Amino acid sequence: MSRIVAVTGGTGFIGRVVWRYLEEAGWTVRGLIRPSYAASHRDALQHTDYIEGTLDDEECLRALLNGVEAVVHCAGRIRGLDPGQFQKSNIEGVRRIARIAAEQKPIPRFVLLSSLAAREPTLSSYAWSKQQGELALEEVAGRMEWIILRPPAVYGPDDRATLPLFQWIERGIGVQLGAPHSRFSLLYVDDLAEAVRRWLEQGAHAGRAFELHDGRKNGYSWPDVFELVGGKKVIRIVLPKSVLSITASVNQALAKTFRYEPILTYGKVRELRHPNWVCDNTELTASLGWKPSIALVEGVRRSLHPSKRVS
Repeated sequence: MSRIVAVTGGTGFIGRVVWRYLEEAGWTVRGLIRPSYAASHRDALQHTDYIEGTLDDEECLRALLNGVEAVVHCAGRIRGLDPGQFQKSNIEGVRRIARIAAEQKPIPRFVLLSSLAAREPTLSSYAWSKQQGELALEEVAGRMEWIILRPPAVYGPDDRATLPLFQWIERGIGVQLGAPHSRFSLLYVDDLAEAVRRWLEQGAHAGRAFELHDGRKNGYSWPDVFELVGGKKVIRIVLPKSVLSITASVNQALAKTFRYEPILTYGKVRELRHPNWVCDNTELTASLGWKPSIALVEGVRRSLHPSKRVS
């Protein structure tokens, strides 16, 4: 076997960790790197096997996938206003790379990193696009062996979405974005990367989606997170839905004016306020033997103080 694995989104928060885990396990990683990123990181990439290109370019994708044993598709859009933006990246991008992968000889195995948001496609354009991306993979896969992983909120040292929240909690201020009764699962990024590695090396053909989380049954409430990360003296600031909605409205208007891609939109507010983002590891563990190893307190410590990490 070639032991070459193609990775998309390898310069992103999750993709970088997946890349590292696979290299440490003995795989040769070939990454799809955006030309703009490659141009500004030539020195860092000089010892890296990569193809410059995007998910729109079939020629680049064929070069990326030529002779690989496996594909890990991490790339995807998380910001945007226009549903068409999400469709282009999260649906058509999946369809294109999966179709080309299925045309290779031999056919590689395929891992799609999706999102738990795909479970609730009516909440936002992002959630809809993730669900449709999963369906696109299923439609074009043919005889290709594949699996979909649906993680909840993933955090780690380089995650810009959750780190500010954890930093404020550590300082004694907990900002609650969701509804008081909402519950959610979390996952440390290394555990997600380990699940990818394990399926590539020993998992049977799945042909379906699996949820995964950090092992805390029934997930967390916001007060749970505040107490576990910051102790019992954390001051809780609850942001009501009205404040989030107004902020999203202003953000969307500014995004249209100044042409940037917003993260906080009406759809994101609906995601944040959804009452149930709890995962269940049972089926993935039964199928693969994978179990998470990093609980929240340790994961936050590693995220906020990576230099103090003890191997």
